[in-house]
Amino acid sequence: DWGRKYKSQTYSLMEDFMNLSTCSNPNYTRLRCFDLYKLHSWAGGLTEFADGRYQKGTSEGINAYYSATLIGLAYGDANVVATGSTLTAFEIKAAQMWWHVKKGGNMYEDEFTEANRMIGLAWSNKRDMELWFGYLGARQCLLGIQVLPLVPISEVLFSDVDYVKDLVEWALPSLERDGVGEGWKGFLYALQGIYDKEGALEKVRKLSGFDNGNSFSNLLWWIHSRG
Repeated sequence: DWGRKYKSQTYSLMEDFMNLSTCSNPNYTRLRCFDLYKLHSWAGGLTEFADGRYQKGTSEGINAYYSATLIGLAYGDANVVATGSTLTAFEIKAAQMWWHVKKGGNMYEDEFTEANRMIGLAWSNKRDMELWFGYLGARQCLLGIQVLPLVPISEVLFSDVDYVKDLVEWALPSLERDGVGEGWKGFLYALQGIYDKEGALEKVRKLSGFDNGNSFSNLLWWIHSRG
């Protein structure tokens, strides 16, 4: 079938970022983006900037290793499943520790913790509330870039319901600005659906557009599948 026919190509795509051994596969470096000391990936792993390496979208790293885990499950490869699921768990823990700013948390100073619920870029030498796009203070973007894509593993990343509610309430006022894209709204409403299904559904049904990789049906699946 298709899976058996294209197994080598599928593994090649996976090993581009999750190569387990340069001895068995010298075509790719070992764990290209993942930092075994920090326990998360870097989007920019070379120190070409004054502030060193940086990571932007934590959910992208999470979904990379989540997808590798699914490949391992599909092919019955226990080694790939074990490695992919372990790296996925590390990425989730790192995102929750460094990017998710919780009330009463002690990761950052009190003034910053009181004013923020999510950071944008984490650098080697600083935290940054800006992204490579959008405007300063675009909270819907700061939230959305740490959510997308919206898939089953997202419920593990955002399993702290109290934090999710605080995060949504922190970001909602940013939607009142002119020119806010419909795609970003979808991710915010998706998180609202974790604790307020009816309110989120009402807002999702009024959206006129969706982010690439997201859709109306995907948002309906997500919200209706919440507990």
